[in-house]
Amino acid sequence: MTVKDLQELYDYGSWANERLFEALSQVTSEEFTQQVDGTGTSVRNLFVHAVSAEWGWLSRCGGAARSARLESNDYPTVESVIEISRKVKTWVREFLSKLKDEDLDRQIEFKIESDESRSLSLGSIMQHGANHSVHHRGQISLLLRMLGKPPGDTDILIYFALKNSS
Repeated sequence: MTVKDLQELYDYGSWANERLFEALSQVTSEEFTQQVDGTGTSVRNLFVHAVSAEWGWLSRCGGAARSARLESNDYPTVESVIEISRKVKTWVREFLSKLKDEDLDRQIEFKIESDESRSLSLGSIMQHGANHSVHHRGQISLLLRMLGKPPGDTDILIYFALKNSS
């Protein structure tokens, strides 16, 4: 794993998020916050969780500081979620732009909830942050489809194909 590899993963994530933002622009305020049948969650809750986690992992690694986890109720509109997502994207890009490949081996100690303390390399944690977002984008895509607002394909293969054709 290199810094360039991480930048590519996060660039892909930004591209995929922009596709979701297009679909989100078609969602009503009610659809945005409602629990979608059978899922127990809403588009907003999943998106806020994904952004909060990405920011949290960035913060643990020495990027822009985040205190408490983000709360869904603090992001009542699609626009507010898009805004915080784009801010976190900017902070991630700034952080990655200052790293050198050897920085990726630096060990970061962390806790998940009340679990025991763990340590992983900065590179592994940032890779996890990108992968965690992929997982939740898939869930958000499903919820949007269930609401009749399909976001289109957000697969990394499509990202690479489009990038390589330009």
